[in-house]
Amino acid sequence: MHAMQYEFTLPADYDMDVIRSRVARVGHLLDDWDGLGVKAYLLRERGVRGSAVNQYGPFYLWNTVEGMNAFLWGGAFQGPVNDFGRPRVRQWTGLAYEEGGAAHSPAAFAVQRRQPVPEGAELAGIMAEAVDETARLAERDGAVLAAAVVDTHAWEVVHFSLWEHDTPKADGEVYQVLHLSSPGRGALPRGRQW
Repeated sequence: MHAMQYEFTLPADYDMDVIRSRVARVGHLLDDWDGLGVKAYLLRERGVRGSAVNQYGPFYLWNTVEGMNAFLWGGAFQGPVNDFGRPRVRQWTGLAYEEGGAAHSPAAFAVQRRQPVPEGAELAGIMAEAVDETARLAERDGAVLAAAVVDTHAWEVVHFSLWEHDTPKADGEVYQVLHLSSPGRGALPRGRQW
């Protein structure tokens, strides 16, 4: 499993209905994308749920690098680049993935928490804790799914979870889910990824 995210931080007075309309118009285009596990079309609004910014930041879980590369280099990614500029695209290696108790419910909110890996920390222990946290998140009421991924360049673990309700039981930045494309969700490997 591979994860990817890019974010477009928009002006404070930006009409976020433009993003909502865009996702309503084009979100379905990845509903059958080969190699994609999940794409959550995420939105944060300034002043809502503690957000200091207006931001559109889709988050992806990929089953294959080929699917990810086809998205980035095959033309689909050019649309947002043309409209908003070329963002920095972060990529992470998968640590763990779990389906939640509300796996068959629509995802309404997402939570993302970034956690630096401390210098000198025993890496196996940190990664095992991330796996355990993924399982704990997935067991909480309203969890649709949970994942943990790591960036070994920046040494950062990211915990990502989707929730069916507006009171997620997770710490981190809260996003509204505008659409969920999940053509290969059932093929995402469960549990620890090594």
